[in-house]
Amino acid sequence: MDFLSGEILCIDKPLGWTSFDAVKRVRGALTRRLGVRKLKVGHAGTLDPLATGVMIVCTGRATKRIDELQAGIKEYVATMALGATTPSFDLETEVDATYPTAHITREAVEEMLRGFTGTIQQVPPAFSACKVDGKRAYESARKGREVELKARTLRIDELELLEFSPESITVRVLCSKGTYIRALARDFGIALGSGAHLTALRRTRVGDITIADCVSVQQAADIIASVPVEYPEWYEGPRKD
Repeated sequence: MDFLSGEILCIDKPLGWTSFDAVKRVRGALTRRLGVRKLKVGHAGTLDPLATGVMIVCTGRATKRIDELQAGIKEYVATMALGATTPSFDLETEVDATYPTAHITREAVEEMLRGFTGTIQQVPPAFSACKVDGKRAYESARKGREVELKARTLRIDELELLEFSPESITVRVLCSKGTYIRALARDFGIALGSGAHLTALRRTRVGDITIADCVSVQQAADIIASVPVEYPEWYEGPRKD
């Protein structure tokens, strides 16, 4: 494998890791194996620390494909608690309000999901990397400051209810780039008159790449350590003998 010219690794990002953590681990394994100080490594589509699943890591000249790869359709499996909200719309922050859920039925949830299928407008979460006045929104949100973000046009191709109870739902989501599943949880809760927040999220597909195509971060490091070292003809930097 020619990591300097460019390769694509498909990682199953573990829970609690930032996307940068995963990239850093892969980059470290590559620089040690190749005997170089620097190597361009990037990822196509950020996953929050509380999310797991498909993360595409590109090396060398393959980083030029990042925009193309992250534009692909995304599939997620999301679990959402009903009857409670948090400022971040997930488990990053504590519950700030609770609501009744006895009125929620499976039929009501399925009808609600149909209303979110197709082209929708979505306001990103304040606890997000979106920029407002040149700063990341989460920087202000974590300091308790109000953040005003504009709605974006997105497309939700499929919403499938996988599990239901009046206190929790699990949904498969097929959506366009830029969709915040945390914001969907917020909007679902509003539509159901109960409040909601995201409790678990797994990305199972990016474009044509599925979770079945992915390896763990440790497996990726093991693969890198075991493959023969190759240097392209154009490369003039240090080499590992």
